[in-house]
Amino acid sequence: MKSYTITVNGNVYHVTVEETTADAGSAQQVSAPVPQPTIAQTSPEAIPQPSGSAGKIEVKASVPGKVIGVEVTVGQSVKAGDNVLILESMKMEIPVVAPEDGTIVSILASEGDNVENGVVLATMN
Repeated sequence: MKSYTITVNGNVYHVTVEETTADAGSAQQVSAPVPQPTIAQTSPEAIPQPSGSAGKIEVKASVPGKVIGVEVTVGQSVKAGDNVLILESMKMEIPVVAPEDGTIVSILASEGDNVENGVVLATMN
């Protein structure tokens, strides 16, 4: 038996494969350590939550996914509906938009972070 760890679209699968030879009477077992991949997963508890000096308006993830773009900088003025970040979820790009007009006070996620639904990604005033 050989064990493999396969990652497909961010999902990790552990697979065991039996190796056989042409001679059915002599099955061979092979065992080798398989390094376990690490997946950076940012849960709502792991992302620093805004402190008292952070903005009053929270910009939250509407779906779980991977941050593939940060479209704003701290101090930048935005209008309601402007893109703040871009998430990739199920091979689609999902814009996370400003809920109202304001100024970006903090950005709590970085490009490449995996985030859960409802996580605060940025704050604004």
